[in-house]
Amino acid sequence: MEDWMWWLLLAAVAVIAELFTGTFVLLMLAAGALVASLVGLAGAPGWVQGIAFVVVSVLSLAVVRPWMKHRWFRQDADAASMGLSVTEGSDALVVERVDADNGLVKIGGELWRARPYDATKSYVPGDRVRVVKVDGATALVWRD
Repeated sequence: MEDWMWWLLLAAVAVIAELFTGTFVLLMLAAGALVASLVGLAGAPGWVQGIAFVVVSVLSLAVVRPWMKHRWFRQDADAASMGLSVTEGSDALVVERVDADNGLVKIGGELWRARPYDATKSYVPGDRVRVVKVDGATALVWRD
């Protein structure tokens, strides 16, 4: 078996193994092995194939992998809280009676569980209220 075939086999194994890890490290090594395979197919000696593998793998790990992680797996704390901050202060329409025990309001086309911000108050269907606070998946509402 020729050198380029071994590189191609290594690239295939690395891609398959990457499916189980999801870290993009093996994918970057697969890119290096694929380039080394192409260099070997072009007739370059083994040491040139090895250098091609190392250079492409290191560049991929240093440049492409961080970009991919940022692009597809960005975990931004501001993005997670954005939905709640948009909801607080929003107007809502009472759909089912809102009292200290339960209730349902419509906020921007979505149905939310609701309780009155002041537990002594209650609101009937059709009332317009404002979302004062979000507690988990429950909107605490108040009518001016």
